[in-house]
Amino acid sequence: MKAVLLGTTAGGGFPQWNCACPLCVRARSGELPSRSQDCLAISGNGTDWWLVNASPDIRSQIASCSLLNPGPGARDTPLRGALFTDAELDHTLGLLTLRGGAGLTVWAPGTVLHALKDQFDLRTVIDGYAPVAWREVDETFEVGGLRVSVIPISGKRPKYARSSTVDGHWVVAYRFEDPVSGGVLVYAPCLASWPAGFDEVVAGADCLLLDGTFYAASEMGAATGSSSGQAAMGHLPITASLPELRRFPGVRRIYTHLNNTNPVLDPSSPESAKLREAGVEVPLDGTVIEL
Repeated sequence: MKAVLLGTTAGGGFPQWNCACPLCVRARSGELPSRSQDCLAISGNGTDWWLVNASPDIRSQIASCSLLNPGPGARDTPLRGALFTDAELDHTLGLLTLRGGAGLTVWAPGTVLHALKDQFDLRTVIDGYAPVAWREVDETFEVGGLRVSVIPISGKRPKYARSSTVDGHWVVAYRFEDPVSGGVLVYAPCLASWPAGFDEVVAGADCLLLDGTFYAASEMGAATGSSSGQAAMGHLPITASLPELRRFPGVRRIYTHLNNTNPVLDPSSPESAKLREAGVEVPLDGTVIEL
């Protein structure tokens, strides 16, 4: 199994276009590395690649990853489609860039497929260019030579789907298992709380990519003066998840989906030092994971 962290930040990227918080100012000056919006590419056979979420930055992310280069034919591509963890715009709008791609398949929970058809109608727009095969995820399925298990996380809906009457799991994580190597990777970029049974999921993984959106619950208000915070946005802060991660020292643990206000974006910060002490990583865009 090979996975590439195409992007590692929350919606808006880093620096965020309309933010002049200290971290974004430092990123614009080149003092801190810029990062694109969270997205993963994964394959079990090195030939068929799948996106896990499709960020609005997907064009530049694909262009910067040689493993996803098109060819050998003029319109050949190793991308076979995408798996969506939820229906948030920053996780699905990348499909608009991929419009016209032949033979793509999108896997997602039923709630997400409903939102993208009945609440946002992204599916109709995309299918107007080239038909996409839309598939509802079951408990397990296979893509790119990998076995995929669906892990329900929460019922948080995106803002545009608040009026939806559809109940169910609106946010999921994915467990990828390579049947050849036995390697297991878990991708959970949105985590409102530590779900029941998640201990077993983490313990059985070789690598965990976990929601690191905010370091602390008060972070956004302190950095930008905004009255909103992680509680309303459905993201468990690192201060709450790090004690849980410390219980699994044998697992490679990585925070992703970092908000532009998160102090761990600065490797010299005390918060970053705490993660290093716990053996938890905050890698840059383009990092390759092999299991």
